[in-house]
Amino acid sequence: MSGSISAASSYPARLGHAWQSANPGDSAGFGHWRLASRLELGPLLSAVPCARLHAKHIFREWNLAHVAEDAELIVSELMSNALKAARSLPDIQPVTLYLQASDEYLMIQVQDALSAAPAPRPHAIDAETGRGLEIVALLSDRWGFYHPAGGGKVVWAVLVTGTAPSAPRGART
Repeated sequence: MSGSISAASSYPARLGHAWQSANPGDSAGFGHWRLASRLELGPLLSAVPCARLHAKHIFREWNLAHVAEDAELIVSELMSNALKAARSLPDIQPVTLYLQASDEYLMIQVQDALSAAPAPRPHAIDAETGRGLEIVALLSDRWGFYHPAGGGKVVWAVLVTGTAPSAPRGART
């Protein structure tokens, strides 16, 4: 497991924003990503709670507590789906959580090695599974996915925060 917090300027250009089935880019008007965090995890059952706890601490540090509950649930749903995808592969591939914040938006992205597009599944009203993408769609302002150049897919969700996040001590903005 590895994680880092840094200024967004040190992040790969492929992380960003847009609509479904598109690689997020600067044209969608989210502004400059001031803060960024990356957490890579193995495809273990503990990956989901680890990612959620990491996100919870990041949101607190970035002064985004007012969107943290919804954002943590989105992290859980995206990580759960990515974990299922990663575990279906014949070889062990990591799942990566990316968090980015601009002056008014929070971007949550989860990358896995399976290229199959995320698809909502029909489910019974009392089913315990199958609601993940519905929850993401309901809680986020926008969501989508894209296929990065290195393979696999990245599923993303954006929340409007309405406030500039606080930079952690020692971070450059």
